[in-house]
Amino acid sequence: MSEATAEPGVLVRVEGRVGRLTLNRPKALHALDLDMIERMTEALLAWQDDAAVELVLLDHSGERGFCAGGDIRMLAESARSGGEAARRFFFAEYRLNELLHRYAKSVVAILDGVVMGGGVGISMAARYRVATERIAYAMPESGIGLFPDVGGGWWLSRMPDHIGLWLALTGARIKAADCELVGVATDYVESARLPALKAAIVAEPGAIERLLTEFEGDAGRPPLAQHQDEIARIFAMKSIEGILAALGAAGTDWSREQLAALAQKSPQTLKVAFRQLRLAEKIGSFAENMAMEYRIACRVVVRPDFSEGVRALIIDKDQSPHWDPPSVEGVSETLLDEIFAALPAQQEWSPLP
Repeated sequence: MSEATAEPGVLVRVEGRVGRLTLNRPKALHALDLDMIERMTEALLAWQDDAAVELVLLDHSGERGFCAGGDIRMLAESARSGGEAARRFFFAEYRLNELLHRYAKSVVAILDGVVMGGGVGISMAARYRVATERIAYAMPESGIGLFPDVGGGWWLSRMPDHIGLWLALTGARIKAADCELVGVATDYVESARLPALKAAIVAEPGAIERLLTEFEGDAGRPPLAQHQDEIARIFAMKSIEGILAALGAAGTDWSREQLAALAQKSPQTLKVAFRQLRLAEKIGSFAENMAMEYRIACRVVVRPDFSEGVRALIIDKDQSPHWDPPSVEGVSETLLDEIFAALPAQQEWSPLP
């Protein structure tokens, strides 16, 4: 249940011909827990063959952001006792991600505020992704020793000019214009106009294309464009070591900022994310990608870096994680092979029927 009220973490209802899912944990920035994931999955399954529901609208209550990710504290606590609850969470979350990816009806996600981790997972599959000036999009998992999951391998590897890899490794935050540049957002609407837009969608869901055109605003010039060529060149290197060397050789203020950011990240995550995105760009189906990410998640969540990253950034907040291994050179191909290896057949992930 959400904080300070008896309401659930997701409000589920049908308004007119619109199935509406409203994330409802404002004090936790709508971070996903298992109950929220199961409620959304149940509603989507009920609506997919319901002729009375024409479109799904995904938004959040309050003013503080769309979704900051998953229930990190629960995952960390589970990791200390073998990771069973964490695996159950990932299994259900990835099934929701995959269901949204193949959902036959249009889904409109309103990306107003923080969109990170699990929030990316439930919004990127939406046909229409509406950003506002308040959006802050990131995949910050490298900072806590996890990895860019929830379909991150699929979405990030398909962004132009290796920008997705840059986002995955550095955990950089981007705003609305950059979100349009890389395909995170399909539309831009000023936050002050969202109530009117949502009312219009509920009144006339079949006119979604026209409505988004009518409400479309100007996000401005994307700041990321000035570094796009540099990202394309440097993050095309064949290894993490190559990327670090290229950043060092570039000698620009921007490249030095990227080196400083990467120096704070889990070396294990940097290598995992690099391999993950390289494999994902060749994978033929989203479900196959999610099976790969589930294997990674089951291994990474119980490794030292995740617990240490959560301690340093979320619990103690000393911002000084002690990574194991402490350098990218120490992350062996053997370790990566173990992290990416198939699970026993009965433990593998599978999509919903």
